[in-house]
Amino acid sequence: MASFDACRTKMEGEGISQSAISAFESTFNSLVSGNTGMIPESTISPSPDLVSATSINLEADTSLLSQTVVLKLNGGLGTGMGLDKAKSLLKVKGDDTFLDLTAKQIMKMREDFGTNVKFMLMNSFSTSSDTLEYLQSRYPEFASEEGLEMLQNKVPKLDAKTYEPATCESNPSNEWCPPGHGDLYAALVGSSRLEALLKDGFKYMFVSNSDNLGATLDLKILAHFAQSDAPFMMECCERTENDKKGGHLAVRNSDGQLILRESAMCADEDEPAFQDITKHRFFNTNNLWIRLDKLNEIVEKFGGFIPLPMIMNSKTVDPKDDASQAVVQLETAMGAAIECFEGASAIVVPRTRFAPVKKCNDLLLLRSDAYVVTDDFRMILNPACGGVAPVMAIDSKKYKLVDKLEAALVGGIPSLVNCKRLTIKGLVRMGKATSFVGDVSVVNTSDEAKFIPAGEIKDTKLDLTDSPGLGALKPTAVKSGPIDGQKPGTSGLRKKTKVFMGENYLNNFVQSTFDAVVASGTDLSEGSLVIGGDGRYFNDTAIQTIIKMGVANGVKRFWIGENGLLSTPAVSAVIRERGPVWQKAYGAFILTASHNPGGPEEDFGIKYNCENGGPAPEKVTDEIYANTTTIKSYNICSDFPEIDIGKVGSTVVKSEDGSAEATVEVISATEAHVALLKTIFDFDAIKALLDRDDFSLVYDTMYGVNGPYAKAILIDELGQAESTCMNATPKDDFGGLHADPNLTYAKELVEIMGLNREGMKIDVGDRKVPSFGAAADGDGDRNMILGSQFFVTPSDSLAIIAAYADVIPFFRAQGGLKGVARSMPTSGAVDLVAKDLNFDLFETPTGWKYFGNLMDSKDIYGGKDYTPFICGEESFGTGSNHVREKDGIWAVLAWLSILASENTDASKPLVTVEDIVKKHWAKYGRNYYCRWDFEGVDGVSANAMMDKMRSDSESNTGRTVGAYTIATADDFTYVDPVDGSVSKKQGIRFLMADGSRVIFRLSGTAGSGATVRMYIEQYQPDKSKLEMSVSDALDNLVKVALELCDIKTFCGTETPTVIT
Repeated sequence: MASFDACRTKMEGEGISQSAISAFESTFNSLVSGNTGMIPESTISPSPDLVSATSINLEADTSLLSQTVVLKLNGGLGTGMGLDKAKSLLKVKGDDTFLDLTAKQIMKMREDFGTNVKFMLMNSFSTSSDTLEYLQSRYPEFASEEGLEMLQNKVPKLDAKTYEPATCESNPSNEWCPPGHGDLYAALVGSSRLEALLKDGFKYMFVSNSDNLGATLDLKILAHFAQSDAPFMMECCERTENDKKGGHLAVRNSDGQLILRESAMCADEDEPAFQDITKHRFFNTNNLWIRLDKLNEIVEKFGGFIPLPMIMNSKTVDPKDDASQAVVQLETAMGAAIECFEGASAIVVPRTRFAPVKKCNDLLLLRSDAYVVTDDFRMILNPACGGVAPVMAIDSKKYKLVDKLEAALVGGIPSLVNCKRLTIKGLVRMGKATSFVGDVSVVNTSDEAKFIPAGEIKDTKLDLTDSPGLGALKPTAVKSGPIDGQKPGTSGLRKKTKVFMGENYLNNFVQSTFDAVVASGTDLSEGSLVIGGDGRYFNDTAIQTIIKMGVANGVKRFWIGENGLLSTPAVSAVIRERGPVWQKAYGAFILTASHNPGGPEEDFGIKYNCENGGPAPEKVTDEIYANTTTIKSYNICSDFPEIDIGKVGSTVVKSEDGSAEATVEVISATEAHVALLKTIFDFDAIKALLDRDDFSLVYDTMYGVNGPYAKAILIDELGQAESTCMNATPKDDFGGLHADPNLTYAKELVEIMGLNREGMKIDVGDRKVPSFGAAADGDGDRNMILGSQFFVTPSDSLAIIAAYADVIPFFRAQGGLKGVARSMPTSGAVDLVAKDLNFDLFETPTGWKYFGNLMDSKDIYGGKDYTPFICGEESFGTGSNHVREKDGIWAVLAWLSILASENTDASKPLVTVEDIVKKHWAKYGRNYYCRWDFEGVDGVSANAMMDKMRSDSESNTGRTVGAYTIATADDFTYVDPVDGSVSKKQGIRFLMADGSRVIFRLSGTAGSGATVRMYIEQYQPDKSKLEMSVSDALDNLVKVALELCDIKTFCGTETPTVIT
């Protein structure tokens, strides 16, 4: 006989309670002893008549509430319906999920009964995170309650042949499964919740499934249970045709004990008797009443658990891979405990107390008008149905999964209140204008979903096989499979262009994104999807593909940037600002690899931004990546026409049957963003500066997307000459340039401004150097600021904009700047300003999404309001809360505003960029700072170097290297103050005793190879040492940094490709 030892070791290694281990051992022993878990029909008799809840004449006793706890079972993922998150988060009525209605039920009970009814959830390891996050965002009063959650245990899946614990190297979490809701008892004991409840005076527990919205705390039933003195009571309903495949109540012939027989306990030959609803009349609703003191007695009797009948299910270890290892999953049912309680009873309750969702049949019924929500938020059968629910028989093969039902209901929920029976065979689409009456049968034998006509459809058989279809809007599922390496980084997915052009590469990622966005709760059919990019090679082709896939996935309206162009900050502005409200954008695909080179041999990228205008949060990007590893097909409307994206205007494509349409609107690339910027800055004051005879500027957009924005603002709005806009026509290869706004790659501008690649002055002879220079990257979110023969570091730029924030109307009108933030590698220059001006200050990992959380602290998370807000990164990214991306042209206008504020009198000499920076240094001191980039190094070697520094953190702390003592060596970990999320391994830090810093990061956004970034910073408060060259000021610290990382040994070089 197989041994339980391996299972015990595995469970103990996971910290699973002894009660749960003992319970699973009991089930395991039942399996290996040859017990099939079957209950033959010959061993049982039908249940006798039961007391009816409607006949109870007892008065409600509210005093019992202080002794009663309500527990909802919330461990199910609904995998049988194709769900991979908590089933309770499935929308069931309007925008309300099961969890919404449950929370509202409890709040209503507390209000009606005037007492704080105790509420608990039994979550599983698969549902806990999603559930608690949802409660925190919608019902924080519940999320903060002591003892709200009790975690269901997990048990090993067993090899179907050996009964040893199964293994799944590709995803070890697949090695575990929930033990069924029979685990309730072991979880209560193992978590010590049973002990705590008894100690606090609780005597009764009412348990029900989270997907049964009819199961509320009924005071009359509670009074009956208390008066009966039964240790256990099961609520049953009379079986109907819809229930014939579910478990039923019976009496065991051997001892007369009430027992529960589930469908998995019934042999094939007994199936007719099992489904005979005239013989076995009552089924278990899974609404149970339990005496906690009696439960404790039984647990003690059996040594810490309750021995429940075994239920065995044959599966595969990876539920999404039918070819993976065959396993058995053992579970138990909590209702089966009825046979363990001597004196247990059952009661017949009305159908109103049973409204669960097990299949898409149930979900369609509950979503329809056949069910209504009562004032106390119970889901009950509409009285107009006459007490009999419509019989639903929709195609179980076509509509087994929720996403298939959602596709069929894209036009809304049809009326079922006057329907007796609805039978659907084949693929259909329905709408809210359709009303089924009487007995209706619909069939479609074609392979395309056909639309059921609007209006009343009464007592008829409807054949849609030859009806018109969707035409150009017809979606097709194209077979595909996982492609390695599609994990998005902090700025999306970036690869070589030819990789994206490979078969299914773009399609897989786009489909995985659509699936993740839908899973997050977004309805793709409502509002608009924005698409645009930086104009790099493959941009136009990718846009057409995304449109066709979007239509196939339910998108009804697209906003496409003219010529396919939208800067990254402009996308954020369009999402946040463009209307009308009913067309409001819910997200966007941005086609960019930012500052990486473009062209057929260079890089391409794609990222998704959410409804707040910011990058998708980690939860969504993780979901996207998970989807790419399991994808089997993608949806596309291959016959959807190509859209002319070079002309502003709308294209409406309608289906042949007239049931659907999709609108693709090509919008001005610049309009929304420019309009927003005009509300932020004083354009009149900026124009007065630009019109001075002694002021000149040049803005190099490096053939990237910001060219049109520069022209719209500097030429069209501010009346400047076209010569101010340099390299302003977007090119798909950025003119062969590396569109990265730094001293190395913006060399044409740098030379014009009288500098070399180190930022040092060069001999310009008699040539007049412009007063102000700026550069943008490929997608327009980065900036470099230059004065006449003077370079402003990004860190200094951030600090100075923060110090001068009040000269910008956006900040001044809102009472001034409140918060500032910088990425961890960025110098601490802004910290000094924040301390001086009493701003909230944050140090975050690299990635704009972290700033977005802080900006949205109040609006989305209900936390502190940190806005108005300014933030920045050392990699030439600066911005504010006007959008949720860094904004290159915003930074340029901020600097022009600062210069305008210092030059209000045109008769006085020009106050220059250099003057402003040196004035800032004189007040705050100078943070000497540089970044060395080692681009294209071997990824394995670079990771080995990072791992070595990480492992040496403890030994390096306190070590003296050269003239520096390392006060702390660590790997930066960030705990988000807004949502509590934790981000680890965000950069190796060496924090010196004198305040100097050395930091190393490995970039994950390059298209090929790896980039090691080394950051060096030293603060200098001595006013006599503020004008040293950066290389001289940091020379010794650079040597220390190279010694600490030993990059020469690991990567074969000490020579950076870029120094900033």
